[in-house]
Amino acid sequence: MENNDILIRLRYALDIKNTDMVEIFKLGGIEVTKAEVLEMLTKQDDINENEEHLKCNNMMLESFLNGFIIFKRGKQDPKPGQPNSSEPSLKNTESVNNLLLKKLKIALTLTSEDMLDILEDAGVRITKGELSALLRKKGHKNYKECLDRFARNFLKGLAIKYRG
Repeated sequence: MENNDILIRLRYALDIKNTDMVEIFKLGGIEVTKAEVLEMLTKQDDINENEEHLKCNNMMLESFLNGFIIFKRGKQDPKPGQPNSSEPSLKNTESVNNLLLKKLKIALTLTSEDMLDILEDAGVRITKGELSALLRKKGHKNYKECLDRFARNFLKGLAIKYRG
């Protein structure tokens, strides 16, 4: 699943307005205009040859997700002894799906049971252990990469939960 598709699905599921999208990107450290947001939210099938399409890379998506956490929960002051700025945790080759699940869990203050319910609403049944493996840090012995199917169904479940 492409990053632009993730943004489109997330925006629909949580009913985020265009102006809020601009604000969320700004909170994440990236300045974009409303027109650029609309270019990112245009589906590839709907693009003519002469239309612009802004591709959302991993850094932009991670900044959006970080901004979404701040948008939903407020700015958090760094603890003493911690660095002020966080390094991007996504490399260009890594899957963004695991990060998507982690950041949405934080932003929406979801428990593991909430996430399992959201997935079940979308027709996917997994155990708490499988969900835990998806939320682990890469390199952990129980880490499991989140496939597009899980991410897509999680976003579908969010749409069911938040839009009815």
